Amino acid sequence: MRKRDWTIEDAALGVIGTLREHGHQALWAGGCVRDMLLGHPPHDIDVATDAPPPVICRLFPKTRKVGVQFGVVLVRQGPHWIETATFRADLDYRDGRRPEQVVFTTAEQDARRRDFTINGLFYDPVDKRVIDYVDGRRDIEAGVVRAIGDPDARFAEDHLRMLRAVRFASRFGFSIDPVTASAICRLAERIRRISPERVREELEKMLVRCSRGRSLRLIAEVGLLPHLWPGSDWSSDRLDEVVRTLDALPEDADFVLSLAALLHQESHGKTEAVAQALRCSNDQIEDVAWLVANRRRVADAEAMDSASFKKLAAHRRFFALLALHRAACEARHEPLTANEAARRRLEAIPPGQIAPPPLATGQDLIDLGLEPGPRFKAILDQLYDAQLNGLISDRVQALAHLGGIVRPDSGR
Repeated sequence: MRKRDWTIEDAALGVIGTLREHGHQALWAGGCVRDMLLGHPPHDIDVATDAPPPVICRLFPKTRKVGVQFGVVLVRQGPHWIETATFRADLDYRDGRRPEQVVFTTAEQDARRRDFTINGLFYDPVDKRVIDYVDGRRDIEAGVVRAIGDPDARFAEDHLRMLRAVRFASRFGFSIDPVTASAICRLAERIRRISPERVREELEKMLVRCSRGRSLRLIAEVGLLPHLWPGSDWSSDRLDEVVRTLDALPEDADFVLSLAALLHQESHGKTEAVAQALRCSNDQIEDVAWLVANRRRVADAEAMDSASFKKLAAHRRFFALLALHRAACEARHEPLTANEAARRRLEAIPPGQIAPPPLATGQDLIDLGLEPGPRFKAILDQLYDAQLNGLISDRVQALAHLGGIVRPDSGR
């Protein structure tokens, strides 16, 4: 088989083979082992080894030193980059996120410095055996997310692990070990010390899965919800409704739609503020705020004039808006009549008529003698509304319509 045709498993086996040929221990590690035991195909395979980074870089012609201070090197095998890390123990966590230094050590000590037992497993792909120093296999079989060792110590080292516990539990339908959950409740406030970008990344990983509603429920149960962004401490009734709304979204709902569902009861300003606090991109902030601001307009879609409906339907997130409105109605046990009417109205409009090119431009206003200025937009908007409402249908009619609006001799 040519290297460019290698699967991720082929690439990881290639790394294992080279390291072992040169006398080093090498195993698959972490999430890929967990996923394999759960019957899920691995998207990434990480390799752990006793070879230090300089040796890894010497043995493989194509490498990237992405985290060499932590013993992590990316190794190119065929079309894949395999994260290859030296067995290590972490020392001196001071910022609640990353260790100040590491020491290279054994496989067992490496397993014991990891976050949860289900992520502390190794796998020997040659002998096809699981190596388990932390009882992770037992917890996978029992469906439990359990911190390795003292949970207070694990969460004090890396506060983001508290959100990760929720993510793994909701993703796999597991429960959180009571001792681990109690530690999260005690230390929940510390999640505020984590950068908003990292919090958003964890939320995004949860919200793009169909278990998004359960994720929010677990976030609240372990006391993390009030600390994720300002003003996120909700009543139980509101939480119940938002969870139902998230559960009613399409399974493939993306992060923007899911975040809008999470915030759909907020004002436009508060929605924007939360998206900004989570360091969403400008496009994400704009789209989430638009979805929340326009959700209730779907109820009036059937009564809108053509121009108003077409401009609403022309937005890049209109189908997400319909999905959000439908989910909110289902969560409140309200009829879907308006949502279905909006969909029928959209289907009745030929695609080219939803957002057709304008029949006139600002140059036409200049040709009619109007000085460029703030009135341009108002006049062109008025003309475009007439076009969308079917009052004008060609350029001749558009220019005649403009002539009736713009009268240079009257000072207009």
